[in-house]
Amino acid sequence: MSQPMMAAGFVAAFVDYAVTRGATRDALLRAGGLNAAQLAAQDARVPVSAYGAVITAAMAQTGDTALLLRQTLDTRLEEMSVVGQIVHHSASLEHSIAQLNRYLRLIADTNAMAGRDRFEIRRSGSEVWILDHLPVADADYLMMEASFARFISEFRRAFPDQVFALALDVSWPPPPHAAAYPELLQIPVRFGAGRNALRIDPVWLTPRTAFEPGNPYVFGIFARHADALLAELSQADTIRARIEARLLPDLHKGAPSMDRLARDLGMSRQTLYRRLKDEGVTFAGLHDALRHRMAVDYLRARKVSVNETAYLLGFSEASSFVRAFRRWTGRSPTAFLGAD
Repeated sequence: MSQPMMAAGFVAAFVDYAVTRGATRDALLRAGGLNAAQLAAQDARVPVSAYGAVITAAMAQTGDTALLLRQTLDTRLEEMSVVGQIVHHSASLEHSIAQLNRYLRLIADTNAMAGRDRFEIRRSGSEVWILDHLPVADADYLMMEASFARFISEFRRAFPDQVFALALDVSWPPPPHAAAYPELLQIPVRFGAGRNALRIDPVWLTPRTAFEPGNPYVFGIFARHADALLAELSQADTIRARIEARLLPDLHKGAPSMDRLARDLGMSRQTLYRRLKDEGVTFAGLHDALRHRMAVDYLRARKVSVNETAYLLGFSEASSFVRAFRRWTGRSPTAFLGAD
């Protein structure tokens, strides 16, 4: 399987927030090996490692190690991912946790769960806890810290008159910004607890605190969209998907080398050729199709110009891109933008 990937919407939202706190956008993108076009579509996939590099760079630029925590508390999940829309249209806490477990891969690949649900609601006497079963090293706590902050902020925003979070147990030692926890999380936090769990008010498991379910038709629309995205991700083990994941960051460099790509994938050129043939594609056709798809995504997002799109796709001249776009769509990029 290729490297873990995640939804670009989360990276884009963090970059936007970090810029408001004094970070430099271009420097953040360089740190993650990303460009603006890669973050233009919410459901596009970028490496999780790139997100981590952007976070590290932003904390260094702003001098604020709590930056991701603050951004999580100040933003809305539904503005970054369809998963947020699904959770907000769930009928109860238990239903929302089930949906979250089902669609978590749309947020980020998590290969460490081995088929187990990441989040679990567990009663312990009179207490109710939301457990996070994702293994986490002390140095990698930032994203789990943000996950708990997301629970707290979403309920705080949606139900301002009802208590949700009561306490937090975390496995990591106090971070550099531990002094900011009381102000930001507003609940007691126990460090080095040997588990990662959020204690909540038991009232959330009673029928009288069921969510407003909203429009079931709207919930169905979001769920069907999410199911389609999951189906696309289920193909991630194909050789085509692995090649696309390798090509995408360097698409602007022009025609790729099949020999070099084969080496990167740990196989011979002949083996790569045979694997592609088995899937009914050619290397040149795959590269051309990826350019076509990304051209449409870039132009539809309307965040880059035709000339910039040509560059991002590795065309040495805009005129060559225009000819290719006509071949793909039967229209010029300008006509496509006018009709879209």
